[in-house]
Amino acid sequence: MNYLGKISAMLLAFAFTAACLAQESSPQFRNHDKNNDGKLTRDELSTPLFDELDTDKNGEVTHEEDRDFLKRRSATAQQPKMPPNVIAELDVPYAATDNPRQRLDLYLPNEFKTGKPRPVVVFIHGGGWQNGDKRGGAGSVIPLVATGEYIGVSIGYRLSGEAIWPAQIHDCKAAIRWLKANALKYNLDPDRIGVTGTSAGGHLVAMLGTSAGVKAMDGELGDHDEISSRVACVIDQFGPTDFFAMGGNHGSANSPESKLVGGAIQDKKEAAESANPIRYVTADDPPFLFIHGTKDPLVPFNQSELLKDALESVKVSCLLVPVQNGGHGGFNSPEVPARIKQYFDKQLRGKEVSVSADPILLKR
Repeated sequence: MNYLGKISAMLLAFAFTAACLAQESSPQFRNHDKNNDGKLTRDELSTPLFDELDTDKNGEVTHEEDRDFLKRRSATAQQPKMPPNVIAELDVPYAATDNPRQRLDLYLPNEFKTGKPRPVVVFIHGGGWQNGDKRGGAGSVIPLVATGEYIGVSIGYRLSGEAIWPAQIHDCKAAIRWLKANALKYNLDPDRIGVTGTSAGGHLVAMLGTSAGVKAMDGELGDHDEISSRVACVIDQFGPTDFFAMGGNHGSANSPESKLVGGAIQDKKEAAESANPIRYVTADDPPFLFIHGTKDPLVPFNQSELLKDALESVKVSCLLVPVQNGGHGGFNSPEVPARIKQYFDKQLRGKEVSVSADPILLKR
């Protein structure tokens, strides 16, 4: 594996861990402990890290196991070491507030002030709109920045425990406007900003793609509300679309979707419908790439199909790449980041590359 490959693998592992682990586990533990019995079952805590948390393998996670897990992973939660040709500006406020969630991380090539303005890749983290942190975006953007061809950004936003919808999309759009307003400072191209995100972050990048110019979704945060938040392309990685079509427990009052809108989605129908990117689809939307596991247990594969069909109905260019037998992320296939880079190269750098929509087959 070459140097960039090693860096990419390391940072992708970091991103996966950070996306699954809340910054403060004790409140998260209490939130998931629905019956207040001091332990979590798989039904209460649906995460690929359950087996690592459950150290005695009895099918339950205790407070002690949760705290031990945090100690083991404390080093992982730190900012990873930068490649020698990448510098970082972290925790930059974008909304003219002192809220630590309304900040972004910038990853820049050492020579970012030289040459033509570079395109930008923006990452938005997942976590059910209630967990996660912008540091998790490092693994997605740093390998691209290390090529010298891109500027990378990871956006933080207010979680649903602090503010309900549409606060999250207001934050993301304020960040995009801030980037465009600071284009000269960072030698970035404001017309070539691509966005990608996983799970809840996939939902938010889809909203960025379809709701440009929609006042209720744009909000008025920050000092640059006169600037458009329109983006050049979107890579939606297994993001929710239509909350009412997800099935399972997604309609319960304790679901991430219901917490996002401030109550059970059936009782907050207008708010839940306003969070559906399909509602805003128009023919001038940017091109989309979808990447989604065909056996995703949390966000059904059909969620990507629904938005893709809506976009294609108005002739917007889009591709859907199925990850055959893939679950909710954690695909462990080099083909996923390869196609993501190809798509950004095509849409943001104008390279004549063909991005395949063939299914990605995971190694057994």
